[in-house]
Amino acid sequence: MTFRKFAFNNVIRNKRLYAAYFLSSMFTVMVFFTFAIFAFHPTLSGDELHSSVRNGMNISAGIIYVFSFFFIMYSMSSFLNTRKREFGLLMMQGMSVRQIRLMVFLENMLIGFIATIGGILFGLLFAKGILLLAENVLLMDEPLNFYFPFQAIMITFGSFILLFFVISLFVSYVLRTRKLVDLIKGNKKSKGEPKANIFLVILAVLLLGVGYSVALVAKGVSVIAVMLPVIIVVIIGTYFLFTQLSVYIIRKFKKKDTVFWRKTNMILLSDLSFRMKDNARTFFMVAIVSTVAFSAVGTLFGFQYFLEAGIKNANPNTFTYNGYMVEDEELAKDISLVHKTIKEENIKAKYEQTILRYYEVGNDTILITKSEDYNRFASLIGEDTIHVDSGELKIVEFEGNAFGQTEELTEQTIHLTSGETLSPNEVIYSRALPATDSYFIVSDTDFEKLPAPQREESYYAWQVFNGEEHVLEVSKKLYDKLIPYTFFSPEYELVELKKNYGLVLFVGLFIGVVFFVSAGSFLYFRLYADLDEDKQKFGAIAKIGLTEKELKKVLTRQTAILFFAPIIVALIHGAVALTALSHFISHELFTVSILVLGTFLLIQILYFYIVRYLYTKQVKKVI
Repeated sequence: MTFRKFAFNNVIRNKRLYAAYFLSSMFTVMVFFTFAIFAFHPTLSGDELHSSVRNGMNISAGIIYVFSFFFIMYSMSSFLNTRKREFGLLMMQGMSVRQIRLMVFLENMLIGFIATIGGILFGLLFAKGILLLAENVLLMDEPLNFYFPFQAIMITFGSFILLFFVISLFVSYVLRTRKLVDLIKGNKKSKGEPKANIFLVILAVLLLGVGYSVALVAKGVSVIAVMLPVIIVVIIGTYFLFTQLSVYIIRKFKKKDTVFWRKTNMILLSDLSFRMKDNARTFFMVAIVSTVAFSAVGTLFGFQYFLEAGIKNANPNTFTYNGYMVEDEELAKDISLVHKTIKEENIKAKYEQTILRYYEVGNDTILITKSEDYNRFASLIGEDTIHVDSGELKIVEFEGNAFGQTEELTEQTIHLTSGETLSPNEVIYSRALPATDSYFIVSDTDFEKLPAPQREESYYAWQVFNGEEHVLEVSKKLYDKLIPYTFFSPEYELVELKKNYGLVLFVGLFIGVVFFVSAGSFLYFRLYADLDEDKQKFGAIAKIGLTEKELKKVLTRQTAILFFAPIIVALIHGAVALTALSHFISHELFTVSILVLGTFLLIQILYFYIVRYLYTKQVKKVI
């Protein structure tokens, strides 16, 4: 048997461990290849939008490639730790350190080569479906047809073969520092039960408490100012949470007889306490990686939700036209065109128009309108009308707008040409007229007594009540024909927002999924690295009376702690981060947070049940 054949057989014999490594590597290659297909797609060239799409994909591919290096490096380290005893036995049989290093190098290159080929093949298999998905998400005008991505194949193949080559060299180099006695003892060498430092336990609680408090208290731009310090404090606190606080809690449970001696808790707590030092580092890494995934995806969805809600809230009418700085003749043609286009598409809409007049009030220019005009536009969008008596002055705060001038206007007064002075007596909330800031309403009588306005704007609004499905088509036609910035359609603007923001969201989702899958793989490697040890341990315990039902219960709890301890911490981190984001943009993101975090939690629960079933099945074979 040749040496290369020997290395190949080693991979086959360790297929249980290498399967997870191979599948995770292949998934990473497939995602990178998918980005490469987008980056070199013939359609994504030319105009500015397509150029930004291509650049975004290139940057994302770079992020995934760098992350893949560390992910595969960690995976290989897990495998090497489980094979210490095997390497020691080979050395006792006469294999030199140089030969062991060569064997590991060949094994990793073999797996890397197959994973790269497999990732490219699966990428080609699912390429059309992913292209269709991207086409719909990005709302592109041109279809993303399937093509043979020769350039993407060559770049992906070359990049990952190089990556596996570098990692193979590195891990084989690390092996030469191992001593024979350490290899022979393998995982049997006790690391000792970790003990918690009470100072570091208190520090973990303080760091997390201070980090959360600052993040939740900060408002507006101060969120950006405290972001970096909070991130550093929370990361340090998370490390001590798993390495110190978790150890402290487990030791407290062990000392409590009512807990420790209850049914199978003794097996569970003793095992967790003994292995916490290794698990703590894995928990910390998974928690941080998962938090990055949760926060990134949640932030992207949050900003999209915020921007869409802002457009919908600020523009309650189906169509609007602002004739400021437009000549009367051109204005008449534009309004006639809007009416004509609406009629041609068999859309029925209500219509109102007015002259918006702005006056100098204090040191600012403020819109003042009469109650009759306000009521017409309020009725147009289904709001209640109001009554304003002579001598009254009401302030309108644009509903949902957190940046109005209400406080400033309450201190202002309006002087009429008759000598009378009006002071605000009520604040109402409405979306009836277009105003980014608050404005005044006076009675029709008092409106005639106002001095000459500082500026005037012709304003028109249409509210469709039949034929909503044709609104987007009408909007596209009018945007092409009318003067820019005069005509506005919120539905058209939402579509354009999704086109421009779709790339960011699509790329962010892919990166978030890669991070989350990698975090799950870390947990999988950590669990299966101890499989042989668990088989021996539970096999011995079964001989003294452990039933299959009790075994399943212990393994379920052990696996649940391994899978959900870091995820729960990451969910809490993510919830705090998204709450801070909502404080920054002054917009509630509770629904987005529940949707994003809940989705990731459901995926983790599904992953847990699959791994628990496979792991329990392996351990039960020894009973």
